[in-house]
Amino acid sequence: MVLDVWKDIKKKQFAPVYLLLGNESYLINETKQLLLEHALSEDELDFNFAQFDLEETPIETALEDAETMPFIGERRLVFLMNPFFLTAEKNKSKVEHNVKKLEQYLADPAPFSIIVLVAPYEKLDERKKITKELKRKAALFEAKKLSEHDLKTWTRERAAAAQVEMDDAAIEMLLELAGTNLMMLANEMDKMILYVEEERTIDVETVEKLVAKSLEQNVFTLVDHLLQRNIEQALSIYHELLRQNEEPIKILGVIASQVRLMYQVKGLSKQGYSQQKIASALKIHPYRVKLAFQKNGKFDERELLAIINDLAEADYKMKTGQIEKAIALELLLMKMR
Repeated sequence: MVLDVWKDIKKKQFAPVYLLLGNESYLINETKQLLLEHALSEDELDFNFAQFDLEETPIETALEDAETMPFIGERRLVFLMNPFFLTAEKNKSKVEHNVKKLEQYLADPAPFSIIVLVAPYEKLDERKKITKELKRKAALFEAKKLSEHDLKTWTRERAAAAQVEMDDAAIEMLLELAGTNLMMLANEMDKMILYVEEERTIDVETVEKLVAKSLEQNVFTLVDHLLQRNIEQALSIYHELLRQNEEPIKILGVIASQVRLMYQVKGLSKQGYSQQKIASALKIHPYRVKLAFQKNGKFDERELLAIINDLAEADYKMKTGQIEKAIALELLLMKMR
């Protein structure tokens, strides 16, 4: 698990070779920073750190650097970016790689070097011998979206690292408001940690006060009111969004996306799909599925489908100029009483 790898790095328990696989850029950058911080001192960076783009540099050249004794200090740290030869995808790079050299290195890695292959890809070509060897001998770090459990653990540990306590209710509220994007969560966490510099505690009130609601989150709350048949509250949020100069067509699009998700979750749930399988089928974070389960109890599938059709009709009329946009959406919201 990603958090376990970070703990080992902080304890200076390093693997000779790491494979960072996935396209969650925040996790990749965080891991790189942790390795730079804990594997080398500031004085050693200029002498013992190197980074190679394998779309421009042959693997054998990069490995020569890893096999060079450190100038000062006890280890070298070498990042190998974009190892496209591990995938089945065609690449425009004209660089030829002697992959045998990497196989030989994996069999007997330099005891004074840490090599990190950063593969920002969804998957690797499992048929290739080098892929199998890497997965067998390297420490695999999957830079993919964290599960709900890992998101909560990451949030709690980020607060604890700053000597700040954050209770479960506050974490749940943060995920509801800010979503599951790690970069956004990190920014919101850093803001709240600064705010509670004296109290050293982040509670629900702090989250509600400081975490800005995105358009998606405002619309999520709006839809939640619709599902609870609280039309007045839904209209209040809608009018506030208009005052913030949000486009009615854009608001309608986000509403349609959320209602469509609820309809899909209901349908797949009736077919016996678990929340995890629904998330995989719809290619979304499981936390979004969990929220959809919690929020969609007031409408049945038939009603949700009718709302989707009404939204599509309103979208057509708005885009063809048959009705004023803001009025069209307000009439549609009022229809859902």
